[in-house]
Amino acid sequence: MSVQLWTYILVGITFALYIGIAIWSRAGSTKEFYVAGGGVSPLANGMATAADWMSAASFISMAGIISFAGYDGAVYLMGWTGGYVLLALLLAPYLRKFGKFTVPDFIGERYYSKTARIVAVICALIVSFTYVAGQMRGVGIVFSRFLEVDINTGVIIGMVIVLFYAVLGGMKGITYTQVAQYCVLIFAFMVPAIFISIQMTGNPIPQLGMGGTIADGTYLLDKLDGLSTELGFAEYTNGSKSLIDVFAITFALMVGTAGLPHVIVRFFTVKRVKDARKSAGLALLFIAILYTTAPAVAVFARTNLIETVSGKEYAAMPEWFKNWETTGLIGHDDKNGDGLIQYVANAEINELTVDRDIMVLANPEIANLPAWVIALVAAGGLAAALSTAAGLLLVISSSVSHDLIKNVFNPDLSEKGELWAARISAVGAVCIAGYFGINPPGFVAAVVALAFGLAAASFFPAIILGIFYKKMNSKGAITGMIVGISLMLFYMLKFKFGIFDGGKTAVGGLKESWWFGISPEGFGTIAMVVNFLVALVVNKFTEEPPEDVQEIVENIRIPSGAGEAVSH
Repeated sequence: MSVQLWTYILVGITFALYIGIAIWSRAGSTKEFYVAGGGVSPLANGMATAADWMSAASFISMAGIISFAGYDGAVYLMGWTGGYVLLALLLAPYLRKFGKFTVPDFIGERYYSKTARIVAVICALIVSFTYVAGQMRGVGIVFSRFLEVDINTGVIIGMVIVLFYAVLGGMKGITYTQVAQYCVLIFAFMVPAIFISIQMTGNPIPQLGMGGTIADGTYLLDKLDGLSTELGFAEYTNGSKSLIDVFAITFALMVGTAGLPHVIVRFFTVKRVKDARKSAGLALLFIAILYTTAPAVAVFARTNLIETVSGKEYAAMPEWFKNWETTGLIGHDDKNGDGLIQYVANAEINELTVDRDIMVLANPEIANLPAWVIALVAAGGLAAALSTAAGLLLVISSSVSHDLIKNVFNPDLSEKGELWAARISAVGAVCIAGYFGINPPGFVAAVVALAFGLAAASFFPAIILGIFYKKMNSKGAITGMIVGISLMLFYMLKFKFGIFDGGKTAVGGLKESWWFGISPEGFGTIAMVVNFLVALVVNKFTEEPPEDVQEIVENIRIPSGAGEAVSH
């Protein structure tokens, strides 16, 4: 059977599974819509958290970045993995005990202020929409190649699927759908990695195959270093980023993780604080399977791409090249008219353009694996993108319906009315997310990295100070959040998109003009520090929080007797 037929079969089966789960687990109350009724087992919640966490950026784009950036791409591995550990150990249990299932809800109650809640909602919407843009872009890329439709049509198909199970099932539907999506995405990521590892090094464990030897006895990484330098690229295993930028990006990704609203809410879907800790540990194990394999996939894909394409005749390119060329995500411009593909670091004579987001998806085709494996990767990429998109859309809808409409504008709203508001908000969120997917501001992982920077700049200081500093008041927290996210947005728009200087620094920015030599992806670290400083200075010159708030902060740090959290 052809790749396209296999894709229709496997994607059709997985989509039918997701929709069936949504119908079976449809939400009948706001508690089921927001936190799945609070009765999910730690194992299921661990798998759902892993699926929520491993987005299109993890599945599709991370190995693609590492393929092209080499050693420098490790910042994404370190930042995202370290960030999850930080969230699981430092924040999740305390937030779970506090009993508020959205970040704006926690900030609104902890800082005893409707203004704080509104600022937090605005920050949550900015972070979530930036993040979800990357997911919808990932969905469009998968559909464009494997269902042979254009990227925009692929985004619209993805919107309809997500809308169905997110709006119908809420968190209850999303949770059990994400359990299925984790199984699909991890199987889809590992199977081709194992195949290619055996094919290239004879070792069935990709993590070991990456450091193994190929048929002629050469170490695979040594061979890739040689291939890279021959083409004028830096050695694959050497980094070119400055140490300060590596540190800034890694730290921004870490603390941004700890402030991501769609991950935090997962810790409210279990019965007890103890279960939240268990599910956090299980999720880390499930996440590590993919994250330790991604560098190996990157090495295999980069080696295969160079050997297949560089210096070869364009007319003799294999079918996979032509298939991806029709999507516009890989292209050849024969500048010297010799019919060969010149793939080199020198931009003036380089003839090949490759969108790094295709590397994981194209890797099985480049390695000439069976059609069902290629189709399986398509199903896995869709599972990764849709699972995170659904979680983000729920955050957006709950921020609007619960935190704004219910808690600010209409406190007397009935539960049924709030449920309808949540569903209508989800519809609006899907439409906006689809727009960003059709008009993406960059490749998937870069967009997602900016979302982490925004979360670091806005939420992390307010959450940390809210848990560990009982005398932190609302004025300090509000001012810090506003200054932090405004600074990050300014830097992002200036150096990523060239908004404030006529486009001179667009498309990644000019390195020489970066402040402190820090890229937009890493600037969340600086904005976070500014947030902390502003919050603490304002706090020093304004009144202390009420005594009852200080007592609550004292209580959430006491582990004994922390069985059931306060239900909302």
